[in-house]
Amino acid sequence: MSNPHSPSAAHPVLPVGRSLAYLVVAGIAWGTAGAAGSLVFRNSDMGPLALSFWRCAGGLLLLLAVPALKALRSPREGRGRAAGGGAPVTETRRTRLIRIGGTGVGLAVFQTAYFAAVESTGLAVGTVVTLGAGPVLIAIGARVTMGERLGLGGLAAVTGALAGLTVLVLGGGGAEVRLAGVGYAVLSAAGFAALTLLTRWLGRTGGGAAGSLAGTAWSFAVSAAVVLPLALAEGLLPRTDDLVRLLLLLLYVAAIPTALAYALYFAGAAVVRAATVSVIMLLEPVSAALLAVTLLGEELTATTVLGTVLLLAAVTGLALAEARAAAAVRRGAGDGVTRGRTDAPAPQSAVR
Repeated sequence: MSNPHSPSAAHPVLPVGRSLAYLVVAGIAWGTAGAAGSLVFRNSDMGPLALSFWRCAGGLLLLLAVPALKALRSPREGRGRAAGGGAPVTETRRTRLIRIGGTGVGLAVFQTAYFAAVESTGLAVGTVVTLGAGPVLIAIGARVTMGERLGLGGLAAVTGALAGLTVLVLGGGGAEVRLAGVGYAVLSAAGFAALTLLTRWLGRTGGGAAGSLAGTAWSFAVSAAVVLPLALAEGLLPRTDDLVRLLLLLLYVAAIPTALAYALYFAGAAVVRAATVSVIMLLEPVSAALLAVTLLGEELTATTVLGTVLLLAAVTGLALAEARAAAAVRRGAGDGVTRGRTDAPAPQSAVR
């Protein structure tokens, strides 16, 4: 997601209010993916690998075929900005291949492990652990690979997230929280962190285009190709007593939390600040938890709720820390312009 304060965002295609609405719908829609996956597992013998393949393949077809989704693509698609908010740059073929290939593999790990976590330990815990551990792994990975400082706020958020994971694993009572499922969720978060760090690194070097809808479609193609051999071994065509119900569920997974949600996300994220997007996306685990209790009959114990609160608080803390850091960079850049300095820090072009 490009910095909305860069020159290319001076005239956004969408009003901020509509962009926020798009992000809210995207967050809620993503929260329903796990619930739909749980229903797929209950109504057939389909496994997480096959479900991940059909999600990517179906989402790809819809992204390519539906004109309404194409109309929502980011206005900066296919172009990047040099680090520091410089003039737009054209993405090289090598960079584009690295971005699409890396994102495709990351998506394959992220989505497949997520569905495995939902199947193993339930929708609520699987979603919360995945989305709570993801930003923490990104913060740690950015510190190790790119030298980004955590700061006191980031360190507190990482500590809170680890505390939340500990509470979930040790206080789950076995039946509600399964260690294998938590492991799948952490693996899913690692896949998400890897693809996010890749796009952030490419954004710094002028790689750009990471948030384009067309780029996402290509990444879905790579992800489907990566998962296909494993899905064939697992069983691509499941057995079920209600084929129509299963097909409707698969269509929903491909259409709403995949094609539509990504289209809305990229359209809204092109306008709204990164920290704001991070907070809005907390709607995903919240909506997943509500569906887990109301639709799937999952039970949330006191320790599960406590671990969930700690993880969500950690993500909120990371978003607020990012907002403060971005504000400090903008103030520094403004001071540099006012004083005629040429060494003032420029706003960082970030990709999330």
